Amino acid sequence: MRRKFTAIATTTAVAAMAASLAGAGGASADTEKVNPRITVQLLSFNDYHGHLEATDKPMAADPSQTPAGGVEYLSAKLTQLRKKIGDPNSLTVAAGDLIGGSTFLSGMFHDEPSIESLNTLGLDVSSVGNHEFDEGTAELLRMQNGGCHPVAGCYFPDQPYAGANFPYLTANVIKKSTGKPLLAATAVRTVNGQKIGFIGMTLKGTPSLVDPAGVSSVVFQDEVNAANREANNLMKSGVKAIVLLIHEGLNQTGGLSDCTAASGPILSIAQRVNPAIDMVVSGHTHQPYICKITDSLGRPRLLTSAASYGQLVTESYFQIDTVTHDIVRPTLRATNVIVDRTSTPDPAETAVLDKWRALAGPMAGRVVGTVAADVKGDSNGDRGIETPMADLMADIIKWGTQSGGSQIAFMNVGGVRASFLVDQISNGEQPGEITYTEAYNTSPFGNLLVTLDMTGQQIKDTLEQQYVAGRSGGRDNLALGVSDGFTYTWDATQPQGSRVVASSMMLNGAPMSMTATYRVGTLNFLANGGDSFTGFTAGTNLVGGKEDLANVVDYLGTHPGVTPPPDRVAGL
Repeated sequence: MRRKFTAIATTTAVAAMAASLAGAGGASADTEKVNPRITVQLLSFNDYHGHLEATDKPMAADPSQTPAGGVEYLSAKLTQLRKKIGDPNSLTVAAGDLIGGSTFLSGMFHDEPSIESLNTLGLDVSSVGNHEFDEGTAELLRMQNGGCHPVAGCYFPDQPYAGANFPYLTANVIKKSTGKPLLAATAVRTVNGQKIGFIGMTLKGTPSLVDPAGVSSVVFQDEVNAANREANNLMKSGVKAIVLLIHEGLNQTGGLSDCTAASGPILSIAQRVNPAIDMVVSGHTHQPYICKITDSLGRPRLLTSAASYGQLVTESYFQIDTVTHDIVRPTLRATNVIVDRTSTPDPAETAVLDKWRALAGPMAGRVVGTVAADVKGDSNGDRGIETPMADLMADIIKWGTQSGGSQIAFMNVGGVRASFLVDQISNGEQPGEITYTEAYNTSPFGNLLVTLDMTGQQIKDTLEQQYVAGRSGGRDNLALGVSDGFTYTWDATQPQGSRVVASSMMLNGAPMSMTATYRVGTLNFLANGGDSFTGFTAGTNLVGGKEDLANVVDYLGTHPGVTPPPDRVAGL
């Protein structure tokens, strides 16, 4: 674990770094003597999602296709980067989704392994993301403060979960009961006597991305208003150097450190927030980018993101004027660095992994089913189209809700977190075998199956919500996988709300009636209006079912040799 302390860098070290910044619009060593400045290194990442192990494929946006990621290598890369300036002059921050939607080794243990790994690599501060709320506000508070899980208990009774060493910031997540933030809104860190303030928040649309029932006790405020309020509070307390950590993002078409054809909600936010905010560290879209944004006073402001899964680190530098105590904007520079696997893994992180692997071992490699041909189309691809994997998961939900009388089932593509691949080997199994780990990776959220009554018109209305212009999270198109026996046509040339051809809706070959009632199987996440599919909330006569992962395992055990299902939607 990195020891955090404040120390004074030598004049020589500061001058050397200042000289290196000069070529990027920074101050020269001579200017340093006139205007004393200190140089700060800010290392940042986002959307870690509990990807502890070095098993992820190279990033699609990386032309070199360098194998990257794994917390042993992430920690080693951070240590390597800190040596450029010295640990006391370096801070490490994150922009949310550090937990939730995690891989087996972390998710099976309610992400306690992820927090332990982040404590070990020396994370200083993070904003929350939408996935921090996957298990509700009470569980997020436990993640921060520690304590045994209310159901699973203590995984290591002699070592109860101690919580996060770093503060999670929730500037725009306000408790209804008190009108105050759920957790701290800001954090201040000191480097060489200079205070740096961090504001942390998630996107306003978080309730549509998690089970709304789990966040019913809080309100998610507008991002710009909350950031401006907290920036003013920091300035009133004498903090002039301010960084915004926000879980919202953009898409761009360039390289790892580019900002080409950029579009997305964070652009407007980064332009409109208080000009006292010097830099914006973002996430959510799993995209890499380094953008130069102009604030309302015409000054440059950095906007960064390090893709996801700990495969990149954004290495940023800036200088703080020791007289004004503010960041000197022209000195801001950043680049995204690949977390390659060429360095020696951090042994402290290896110990964390070994600890949890020993606990997970008996269940991880158990073969629960087989796949005869690759079934693809998970959340890592296009979430706005029908995919074989989403349709398969809809079939699995329909199978698991037969006791509730389901006739049709739906699954959101974004909730399918992995695919079934013949040649994917996770625990030394044979090709085509599906292990418990691989089943878990498709369904890591702990959702419950539900069955409810919906009319044909209500089903159509819900399908129309696959396209919502300006949807929270920057994704206008979010598709639903549909179960065997149900088909329909989608006409993208029609206006929003009129794209499902009602006459094309068929169930087992027969036209559906808009006034008849049908039994629909889905997950409680969608039934509560998740992913903006509020149409499901009109359903009635809800009957609960088993946990989704248990249902996937049971289905695979009785359906060997799964294959990609045929398309059920024409035109989507």
